[in-house]
Amino acid sequence: MPLRPVDIERITTEHDGVTVTRVGVSLGAEIGGVDLTEPLSETQFEAIGAALVAHEVIIFRDQDVSSDDLTAFGRRFGELTVHPFAPMEAETPELIRFRNDEHSAPYGTDAWHSDETFRAEPPTATVLCAKEVPALGGDTMYASMSAAFEGLSDRLQRFICGLEAIHDICPFRALFGDSEEDRRKLQRYELRYPPQVHPVVRVHPVSGRKVLYVNPLFTTAIKDMDEHESRSLLDVLFRQSLIPEYQFRHRWAPHTIAMWDNRSVQHYAVHDYYPQRRYMERVTIRGGPVIGVERADPTDVRRIKFEAPAGVDVYGGHKPHSMS
Repeated sequence: MPLRPVDIERITTEHDGVTVTRVGVSLGAEIGGVDLTEPLSETQFEAIGAALVAHEVIIFRDQDVSSDDLTAFGRRFGELTVHPFAPMEAETPELIRFRNDEHSAPYGTDAWHSDETFRAEPPTATVLCAKEVPALGGDTMYASMSAAFEGLSDRLQRFICGLEAIHDICPFRALFGDSEEDRRKLQRYELRYPPQVHPVVRVHPVSGRKVLYVNPLFTTAIKDMDEHESRSLLDVLFRQSLIPEYQFRHRWAPHTIAMWDNRSVQHYAVHDYYPQRRYMERVTIRGGPVIGVERADPTDVRRIKFEAPAGVDVYGGHKPHSMS
């Protein structure tokens, strides 16, 4: 499917003093005319919210904001969440502080993903502010998963609409050791954050666009499919974020803020700057239910070997036994 045509007459738009300048074809815009150290007017806030939905990633330059300013800006969009594994301080748990240098290497974000899809209600959006950046490297890449869906063939679009996928905390299991205490702690986290089932194709609640909603960091399988079929299909879908036409690469500078729509965007933090210093602050905005397209009939998407009649033990006698 061809890319959406570029409207060259509307690279920059303005609404009540807020300018929106496109910086990418499939996603990405820079916002001007606002000072995020000051409270936003209602019209400014509405213009920024509309730009986020339309362009999926928005960039604010030269914003020397404090942690409180960043938190207040995020709260204009909704309640902030607390990440169960990210680096934070007890007095401000909703503020994530990424301090990476020769003593603290970056971890876990050098893979394409949408934030926290292991939650029943993943975040609506993420706001990231650069405090210190390396002389070279440390970019963040973004991929429009609405464009990625549109780039699939019509046949594959129809096939995956209605399918569901399983999302899990799998990358964070490495944070737990092999001691009995760590195993118990991991078990508590697994009970609190059990695997979640989300539609493979979600509908954006504002724009109405269809979005490919699987990612290699948290998505482990397609529900009700054979393991090999599931893995093959996920490999095809994961590769959509790798297509340059759907991407935007952001180069950081101090006092730059990037905000992305987590409902329609994946991102990848490039780990090419160690042991240089990179210090970022982040807040994440609570989301809502993930709504997909009409569910497909499982018999249309999975071939089963047999259907056992009612009353038959489909597990062949396998069950947990008491341990002495």
